[in-house]
Amino acid sequence: MPGSQGVDESLVGLAEIRSAHDRIRPHVVRTPLVALSESGVVAKAESLQPSGAFKLRGAFNALLCLDDEARARGVVAHSSGNHAVAVAYAGAALGVATTIVMPDDAPEVKLARTRALGARIVLVGPASSERAERAAELVAQEGLHPVEPYDSVEVVAATGTIGVEILEDLVAGPPPVLYVPVSGGGLIAGVATAAKLLDERVRVVGVEPALAADAQASLRAGERVTLPAEQMARTIADGLRVQRVGAIPWRHLRAHVDEVVTVTEDEIRSAMRRIASEARLVAEPSGAVPVAAALDGRGGGGRSASRRVAVLSGGNVDLGLLGGILSG
Repeated sequence: MPGSQGVDESLVGLAEIRSAHDRIRPHVVRTPLVALSESGVVAKAESLQPSGAFKLRGAFNALLCLDDEARARGVVAHSSGNHAVAVAYAGAALGVATTIVMPDDAPEVKLARTRALGARIVLVGPASSERAERAAELVAQEGLHPVEPYDSVEVVAATGTIGVEILEDLVAGPPPVLYVPVSGGGLIAGVATAAKLLDERVRVVGVEPALAADAQASLRAGERVTLPAEQMARTIADGLRVQRVGAIPWRHLRAHVDEVVTVTEDEIRSAMRRIASEARLVAEPSGAVPVAAALDGRGGGGRSASRRVAVLSGGNVDLGLLGGILSG
């Protein structure tokens, strides 16, 4: 249960989240809550960020926290897609040179957007460990400043702004259940921290593909579990293929997340169709994962069906894949 480990003073607090909110406010969209008309589920539409995903919040917060010397040297990030686009976007906006290490099986739409924003792309194999290792080499070889995709205080503080906005924008009523996708853990760490510190009655449910359920396995084991890259690659949710939750998000997840549940590949595809038809939004598979769990109240602990909010984390999806899924 959240809080059962006692107070950890190393965890991000509301003051840091509010500071991040003020810092990034001029650069990101305050995304709306959009109802799926037939289900009672409400989506926090982070797919409407200029980069197409929530990652823009962490990228801007990290770059805006750099000193002038670090900005002049340039930055390097490793990502399967959305963090790549976000760092490239923020770098272009702030005049910071960006190098992005990406897997060679990344969706073409994410590769193309990253290139178009002026980033230098370095391709490696599919394992998340390969991306991290190559980025570390570039830090050592070229003096670039690393911009972590999830395992940093700056990211957790920035994603916490999503939780603040959700609770500010919800109409009065009973405390909601928040459904958040889990990959490296930066998103759920921030959202859960903000939500629980603002209202401890809020229930926070992490959601993973059943084929990539490392966070659920970690909670059951009581320590971070690493899953094989070849297993993670089987899920259509390419943004959720990180093999192990980050160390910093892990501490926040254990402190503030109530439960982690899983969804099937068919449920992810079905959720993408319902998001398009009921909310008129485009969701990439990773963004549809929490909606899939919210649709049947999975992990909700018996809470009211009218108070389910899912973080639709991104909408960067290849049109061919989207068309095939929408056509059933």
